[in-house]
Amino acid sequence: MSSRFKFGSCRLLFIILVLLSLGSWQLYRLNWKLNLISEIENSLKNNPVELSKSDKKNYLRIKTSGQIDFDKQIYLYNLNKSGKPGFEVINPILIGNENYLINRGWIPFDKKDKAEINVLDTNSIIGTLKTQSKANSFKPNNDINENYWFTLNRDDIFSYTGKNFSKYIIYLNGDYKAPKPKVITANISNNHKKYAITWFSMAISILLLYLYFRKKNY
Repeated sequence: MSSRFKFGSCRLLFIILVLLSLGSWQLYRLNWKLNLISEIENSLKNNPVELSKSDKKNYLRIKTSGQIDFDKQIYLYNLNKSGKPGFEVINPILIGNENYLINRGWIPFDKKDKAEINVLDTNSIIGTLKTQSKANSFKPNNDINENYWFTLNRDDIFSYTGKNFSKYIIYLNGDYKAPKPKVITANISNNHKKYAITWFSMAISILLLYLYFRKKNY
């Protein structure tokens, strides 16, 4: 066996070890993600707790009351679960001494600015907390003057309302028709199993090629 082949063999074995390590890391991440999804699903099954007495966290079901601001209502462009375009209706709401945004659900375009969508018992609000996601930089800019939003950009929200808000958004729960509340689930990307299979497959393929050429060089 030539020294050149030995050197190449060492490099290939190193690559195989790296690929096996990456596959093992993805299995670790898979287990972590499955535990996280299970924790979220259990949280969503729990009875709502009083917001003012809770330790706020993602996917916590809460109950509360507050002063909702319909004058600074935000219409956020989005698709419903059937893929139909429309708006998610979002309002500032003062709960105790803290400002929140409450996502009341989806409406079709023709319901925008209709009085019928602003019917809500603010003394008995049931919802789910979710951390506000970062604004997508690839989406169009918000048209604040026309109240036509594509992202919940914090600077734009402050310009529109003059207020700062909690990092948690309240997603309204309940059997409302318009707006139709969004169903919150543990919808988290979980591709770690696929990635693990990819890394392990690459490691096995390279190992088989190595064994084949090693046999030819003896």
